[in-house]
Amino acid sequence: MKPLPRPTESELAILQILWENGPSTVRFVNETLNQEREVGYTTTLKLMQIMAEKGLVLRNTASRTHIYRPAISEPETQRGLLDKFVDTAFRGSAIKLVMQALGPHKASKEELAAIKAMIEAKEKDNQ
Repeated sequence: MKPLPRPTESELAILQILWENGPSTVRFVNETLNQEREVGYTTTLKLMQIMAEKGLVLRNTASRTHIYRPAISEPETQRGLLDKFVDTAFRGSAIKLVMQALGPHKASKEELAAIKAMIEAKEKDNQ
């Protein structure tokens, strides 16, 4: 099985727009990106063409205005990015990641309850 391509920061911004809004034109994506920072239309177009070549997005060319949609789901992408991050930054240790994330931050009662529930579910899975 071919590994999922890892999106760059700019590609991830485009994917987030597509995940949130569904299939979209380059113009729509560019206008949405421009709400955060100035990005030229041709830059957005080129990025989306590269993303299509990499297999990050699919392009419908049935009409003059091409419509792009994500080729991979948001959870799939998040899993891939997180797996790579844990492997490289934490030498594969999930506990080091969790300890670093929780260490300096004050977690709410709700967040701690959710974490406990996740741990309990993982413990059940491992039995």
